[in-house]
Amino acid sequence: MNQRFAIIMGATSGIGLEVAKALASQGWTVGIAGRRQELLQQLQRKQLNIVATECIDVTRDDAPERLQALIGKTGGMDLYFHSSGIGYQNTELDMERELRTVETNALGMTRMVGAAFHYFEAHPERPARLAVISSIARTKGLGPAPAYSATKRYTSNYLEALAQLCHIRRLRHISITDIRPGFVRTALISGGNYPLQLQPEMVAKQIVKAMERGRSVVTIDWRYRLLVFFWQLCPRWLWVRMRIIKDA
Repeated sequence: MNQRFAIIMGATSGIGLEVAKALASQGWTVGIAGRRQELLQQLQRKQLNIVATECIDVTRDDAPERLQALIGKTGGMDLYFHSSGIGYQNTELDMERELRTVETNALGMTRMVGAAFHYFEAHPERPARLAVISSIARTKGLGPAPAYSATKRYTSNYLEALAQLCHIRRLRHISITDIRPGFVRTALISGGNYPLQLQPEMVAKQIVKAMERGRSVVTIDWRYRLLVFFWQLCPRWLWVRMRIIKDA
């Protein structure tokens, strides 16, 4: 009963990769998933306690079945961590990019988080945590990244609804964590002149600490908590006239 099992969705790069390494180093038994099998296997070979991999594309209908297979190979799931997302600076409003973002960040997230929720619902004998990366981009509509900021708002609202659903259905063993990082120095923001970029290793450490403390919402880091506070105060008429992200 003391063994803890974590599934990391989106573990081939960025925050997901670093959270997988951090949890494994703390003794969690970890299963990792993503679209690039070779990178998953490389991480498994390098990191003790990463015991299983599964190639999963969250936009495909078979993704929940593949998640179940990964849970079986890992030995169970006490934590589901969802870090599978894409985003673009898209001032030209390229519809292929916009729809791909919606398909991954909204539909794919819903598909996988729903599958994890149903797994936890069926296993009330152990406490469970469902943690998902949203973003500070959820705070306001970002003109350079319309679909990205909109899907991150969707993600936060969905997690809040699930938390309320747990209360309504008295699923007290399930906890929800909405993780809202600032701009993290990963491939997701490459090519953009984003301010206050954070190192993924530091972000992962703060995420793991927040989950251990049972936080329901966490904005990383303190500078972004301050920034978001003022963003929320900004009236719409002023916000739409502001340039938040400079061109590369």
